Amino acid sequence: MRSGALVVGAATGTLASVTTLAQRATAPSKVVAVSIEGMQYSPAVVSVERGQTVEWINKDLFPHTVTADGAFDSGDIAAEAKWSFVPRTAGEFAYRCKLHPTMKARLIVRDA
Repeated sequence: MRSGALVVGAATGTLASVTTLAQRATAPSKVVAVSIEGMQYSPAVVSVERGQTVEWINKDLFPHTVTADGAFDSGDIAAEAKWSFVPRTAGEFAYRCKLHPTMKARLIVRDA
């Protein structure tokens, strides 16, 4: 009887492991990095899956923003700082720096 409990416990643990692996396989996991340097976003067009993390890294000596009106706004990102965003809605989002209006880029979010 005791060995039966061990087998059931082992089977449950295996099922939980399989479930966890399946969840990981369906969720986007790779972080996509965008560099802010020389008064531009690089790359200027980024394409990700819904739920995937996008991280902007400010390599300039002064602050910038990542702003898509009505969709997201980083606020000021200080020099050598970074900001992350996880899009929950598919679509195309033009974004800019509120502090430097000539800085523009685009985020494309696809359904998985």
